Amino acid sequence: MKTTFPSPYIVIVCVICLIFVANLAQCNQGGSVDTFQVFAVGKVKKDSGITTIEIYKEYADALLGLDQFSHVIVLYWFHKNDIPEKRSVLRVHPRHNMSNPLTGVFACHSPCRPNLIGLSVCKILSIKGNVIRIDSIDAFNDSPVIDLKSYIPSMDKIQNTIVPKWATRPRLSCPSEIVK
Repeated sequence: MKTTFPSPYIVIVCVICLIFVANLAQCNQGGSVDTFQVFAVGKVKKDSGITTIEIYKEYADALLGLDQFSHVIVLYWFHKNDIPEKRSVLRVHPRHNMSNPLTGVFACHSPCRPNLIGLSVCKILSIKGNVIRIDSIDAFNDSPVIDLKSYIPSMDKIQNTIVPKWATRPRLSCPSEIVK
């Protein structure tokens, strides 16, 4: 099945490459490329139907120019899954649907994975100071935000993509995707 999707995967690959390059420099100074630091730059806030991203004040200057974009790519940490059992899950039935085939977590969007990085493309409703109001996000209240990227269609969209049939089915609401 061919369709057009935004490509958050490209963004994740770019972020991982940047982290790798930064850590390669550290490695040359005696550090390791197998471990590195990632820290929160803000938090997701959900209150009474309003969803915002609150960027910590020390990173507020990094928002300059974001108000010129309609969408933002948000990288966040699945903090509620940060336990060894959920980080060790490597295969799931995607979209919480046991009728979907058993699939590796690198081939789907499961929140259970070795590195708990989540990604959502969100519509920007407004930006005031260090607070970005967005339409919605697939993250919990207080999820740590680890990075933001402006959504640029010419860079973040891939034409003529191919996806498995299960990826076109609706997501179920019950979390039965985990295989133990």
